[in-house]
Amino acid sequence: QVQLVESGGGSVQDGGSLRLSCAASGFTYRIYCMGWFRRAPGGEREGLATIDRDGRTDYAESGKGRFTISQANTKNTLYLQMNRLKPQDAAMYYCAAGSSRNYCAPKYVLPDWGKGTLVTISS
Repeated sequence: QVQLVESGGGSVQDGGSLRLSCAASGFTYRIYCMGWFRRAPGGEREGLATIDRDGRTDYAESGKGRFTISQANTKNTLYLQMNRLKPQDAAMYYCAAGSSRNYCAPKYVLPDWGKGTLVTISS
């Protein structure tokens, strides 16, 4: 079992930046892929970016250009740097992890999830 705890959410002004973190614990040696997802109020879950154990990244269109996924050298902490934030970026942001090499991309649903961290945008 892998436990994931997100942090770093909050209220930020339109055009501002925020850095989200996700701490992984438990059977972290099983993790091959980690990613960031979000769900806006009343919206669908949306994959933003994934990173695998070797540092290869994959971004969905919604995550390209303004968002950067990275991980600490220990591979137990995941980050999402978000720049030039817009009102439509307001959502609950989730960290997720999985052990499969074949399903590491924002379009896939990873099996282990955190409880999320809320991002709100003020104008």
